[in-house]
Amino acid sequence: MSGLFETSPALTGLRHGFFGRAGGASTGVYASNNVSFTTGDDAAIVAANRAGIAATMSYGPADLVILRQTHSADVHVVTGPLAVDSVIEADAMVTDRPGLLLGILTADCTPILFADAQSGVIGATHAGWRGAATGVCEATIAAMVELGARQDHIIAAIGPTISGPNYEVGPQFAADLLALHPSAGKRISVPQGGVEHFDLPGFVADCLTAAGVRTIERVGGCTYGEPTRYFSHRYATHHKINTGRQLAVIGLT
Repeated sequence: MSGLFETSPALTGLRHGFFGRAGGASTGVYASNNVSFTTGDDAAIVAANRAGIAATMSYGPADLVILRQTHSADVHVVTGPLAVDSVIEADAMVTDRPGLLLGILTADCTPILFADAQSGVIGATHAGWRGAATGVCEATIAAMVELGARQDHIIAAIGPTISGPNYEVGPQFAADLLALHPSAGKRISVPQGGVEHFDLPGFVADCLTAAGVRTIERVGGCTYGEPTRYFSHRYATHHKINTGRQLAVIGLT
């Protein structure tokens, strides 16, 4: 781990990082490396924070590709930098093109970085509970295979995300989840005297394993449990404050 980001040993040799709150110029509830334009932070500072992350990875600002995430299972194949005014709605992206840095925004949902280094194909996925339940992990892997990756060579690194003990969801959520993905039941627990909790990263790992990924690493801590280290939407909601978003990135050189 550097002072600004965390890395996966399995992805050694690839430029990648799971960034948290540290390293940017934002202040107040957004301190200090907020990368979201939609949370109320100063847009010029957000742009500078994004550029700073790209530079840390040895890329230019225009090489950083960030989608408009919608909690879907949609995957975008990235073939070049996005136009300044381009808006693409999807929750995962894949590429086989060097010189691009794929970036995923999170603040409790699970960021996943993928790579088949032998084939030169990478991916990045935003997995909230709904996206995971409707197949965003499987769709990402399928899109990588379409670009030439081998399913048994793909490595997945799960980054900082909310943990089961801090993710209280209640009975209706559990019912909705099980209606979409019946096998998710093993990741729902009920603490003594409490209501249902959901282990999102455990469920994501289950989806990856079922899709044939053999190497899955967990990187970083619980976003809710470490609010000075990570942005957490749920923590901010519980404390009636705004918050930012952090970035997970991966690129081919």
